[in-house]
Amino acid sequence: QVLLVESGGGLVQVGGSLRLSCAASGGTFSRYAMGWFRQAPGKEREFVAGINWTGAGTYYLDSVKGRFTISRDNAKNTVDLQMTNLKAEDTAVYYCACRRGREVYTHERYYDYWGPGIQVTVSS
Repeated sequence: QVLLVESGGGLVQVGGSLRLSCAASGGTFSRYAMGWFRQAPGKEREFVAGINWTGAGTYYLDSVKGRFTISRDNAKNTVDLQMTNLKAEDTAVYYCACRRGREVYTHERYYDYWGPGIQVTVSS
C-alpha cells in the first residue's frame, strides 16, 4: 500500500508559478513510475505529467510542455511538479498518482494509488 499526499496548491494569478509536491509512504517508491493528473469542473481527469522510476524519462501533456516540469527525489520519496506561466485553463484539482511499474503510462487506469487531490486556481 502506498499513501500519497499532495501539497503546494492554492490561488495564483495568470502568469504566475506554483510548485506542487507529493510525498509517498509505504511501498518501494524508487521502483514506481509517478504521474500528475488534473480534473477541471465538468471535465474528465487528464494526464498532465509523468516520470519513470529513475527520473530519466519524463512525459507531458502537450498544453503544458515548456511550462511544467516534473521531478522526483527517490531518497526523499517525493515527486514535484513545477508549474510556470500558469493559465486560467490550468485551474483544476491536481492528483498525484503512483503506478506499480517502472515506466509511465498516460491513462489513469494504469495507476494503482492516488492522492486526495489539491486545488490549483489560476485567476485572471
